[in-house]
Amino acid sequence: MMLEFINIAFSEELYLHRYEKSRKTLKAIAYKKYLREFVYGGMDGSITTFAVVAGAAGANLDSAIVIVLGIANLIADGFAMSVGSYLSSKSEKQQYQLHKEREYWEIKHLRESEVEELRDIFKEKGFEGELLEKAVARISENEDHWVDMMMKHELEMIPDNRTSIAIAMATFTSFILVGSIPLVVYVLDLIRPMHINLFFTSATLTGTAFILIGLLKAKVTETNSGKAVIETLLLGTIAASLAYLVGNLLESLLL
Repeated sequence: MMLEFINIAFSEELYLHRYEKSRKTLKAIAYKKYLREFVYGGMDGSITTFAVVAGAAGANLDSAIVIVLGIANLIADGFAMSVGSYLSSKSEKQQYQLHKEREYWEIKHLRESEVEELRDIFKEKGFEGELLEKAVARISENEDHWVDMMMKHELEMIPDNRTSIAIAMATFTSFILVGSIPLVVYVLDLIRPMHINLFFTSATLTGTAFILIGLLKAKVTETNSGKAVIETLLLGTIAASLAYLVGNLLESLLL
C-alpha cells in the first residue's frame, strides 16, 4: 500500500479513499471494544457467581440460600462493575478531548513546529521529496484532518464514539446474563426438585460458559483461542476452589 503512495500523485480522490478506510477501521475497533465490555462483564459475572455457589456448596447450604446469595452478588457486583466501566469511559473521553483541544491550540500558536511533526509522521510512513511536501500541504489545509492525524499517529489516541452509559449497560447486562448461569439449576430445583447433584450440574453449565467466554476473549484480544479458554477455565476453577474450601471450613467451625 505504501508503494502505491510513492508511485502515484497525492490526489484528492486518494486522500478521501484513505480517510473513508480509516473511518471504517475505527468502526471495527469500536465494535471490538463493545465486545470487550461484554466479554469481561460476562467473565467477571460467571466467575464471581460460581464462586458464591461453590462457597455455599462447601457449606452445604440450601438451594434457596444459594439463590439469595447469588442474586445479591449479581446485582451488587454487576452494578459496581458497570459504574467502574462508566467512570473509566468518562475519564478516557475527557482525556481525549483535552489532548484534542491542545492539538488545536498548538496548530494555531505553534504552527511551524506542528508542521514539522506532521512532516516527520509522513517520513516514517515512507514519504519523501515532492510527494512528502504535497502530503504535508494537503493535510495541513484542513485543521480537523490535521488534528485527527496528530491524535492518531502522534499521540496514538482514537475516539470512542459510544456513550459511557451504553458501555456501562453492556457491562451490567453481560454480567447479569452470563453470571446467572451458575444459578439456573438451583432455581429450577427450587421450583421443582430435580434429585441431581446441583453443584456438579452448575459447574458443568458454568464450565461451558467459561469456554464460550474464552473464545470471545480470544477474538477480542486476537490471541490463541485455546490459551484464552484455558486461562478462563483456570481462573474460574481457582476462584471456585477457594470459595468451596472457605465455605467448607466455615461450616466445620460455625455449624
